[in-house]
Amino acid sequence: MQELIKKLNGGTAETRLEALKELVQKQTEKPVRRDNDANNHIHTIYSFSPYSPTKAAYMAYMAGLTSAGIMDHDSLSGVEEFKKACEILGLGSTCGVEVRAKFNRGFGKMNHPDQAECVYMAAHGIPAQSVQKLNDYLAFYREKRNQRNAEMCKLITGKFGKFGVELDFEKDVKPLSQAELGGSVTERHLLYALAVKLENKFGRTNELIAFLENDLNLKVNDKIKGYLLDSENENFLYDLLGVLKADTAFFYIDADEEMPDAVEFVKFAKSLGAIPAYAYLGDVGNSVTGDKKAQKFEDDFLPELIAEIKKAGYLAVAYMPTRNTPEQLVRISNLCQENGFFEISGEDVNSPRQKFACAALAKPEHAHLIDATWALIGHEAISSEKGLDYGMFSEKTIKETPNLYERIKKFAIIGHNTVK
Repeated sequence: MQELIKKLNGGTAETRLEALKELVQKQTEKPVRRDNDANNHIHTIYSFSPYSPTKAAYMAYMAGLTSAGIMDHDSLSGVEEFKKACEILGLGSTCGVEVRAKFNRGFGKMNHPDQAECVYMAAHGIPAQSVQKLNDYLAFYREKRNQRNAEMCKLITGKFGKFGVELDFEKDVKPLSQAELGGSVTERHLLYALAVKLENKFGRTNELIAFLENDLNLKVNDKIKGYLLDSENENFLYDLLGVLKADTAFFYIDADEEMPDAVEFVKFAKSLGAIPAYAYLGDVGNSVTGDKKAQKFEDDFLPELIAEIKKAGYLAVAYMPTRNTPEQLVRISNLCQENGFFEISGEDVNSPRQKFACAALAKPEHAHLIDATWALIGHEAISSEKGLDYGMFSEKTIKETPNLYERIKKFAIIGHNTVK
């Protein structure tokens, strides 16, 4: 069984799916279902993640989820494999893409930790007939991103060269990605490649810890030190990446050409039957999950920002119940309801220590997010089968069912009926 599970993350999409079929036939132990849980924001190797689309679907299944959503950066190249894997596993499925977009409204930093006047946003529920069109559109931005990635590698080499560590984009970074198959290359790829270099130089030793703390002035707590000194740690490179991620200012170059204009992207996404969503982050004080540093984002001007994204044509707001305080969650949900936004949940998964499940969704106050997930699945399914006019936000559908919450219930039923 372990050999089959290993195959879910290797080879080609075809061989991974064949391994999954065999695994499902042989695996007698079934996970405990988590009907009041969902995750619509799972990254795969087509952006940055330790999981192939097949393995990601399997991990969601083993976590007890009854549905799963793929959400890669700037790429939809893993969608077909992911959807097939979910079908094999009997999971409801949805697909989306996450992009950075220009949104200059004078707010400064919004939901991007490193750059002002731009936003992370998503296109959710992309109908099957629109996936390739949107992926082709994104190819230009992936290429522009790679040009910037190459320049950032030079800056990393500028700092680490004196320690005998150099980073070349084509040789060291790109091979770690699925760029040749239409995947994107992110800043995390650069840090992962740097982590590989540092392991090769120092190994899993106290010398590495001393280098991080004394030469790079990075904080390494005792728990992480234990991880980095553990010769059996399968997640070593991700743990080291997490330490390096604390200081990206020295190499980060503001994105520009690789970002579409937010209003234009919203319009294009809607023309393809997708649901454009703003990704709410929220200020971080004492991090709920312990994985984010204290930082200010959009909470000080949230009502004004919500008004601006409504003007820009956004249809939804996506947020992460585990990542925010109860007060933040109540506030963002109320603002969504006041402005007629569809609420979508999802916990971004891009590291092996992250959980696919979101325990917070079991709370009664978040039940509407489960309905929303199945409505999203229903929207995608019926739009794919019957055409974009049958989607959740088409003129035809809105005319027939003008109340958003009645529409959500209607499409949730369609979503549930997709699972055999």
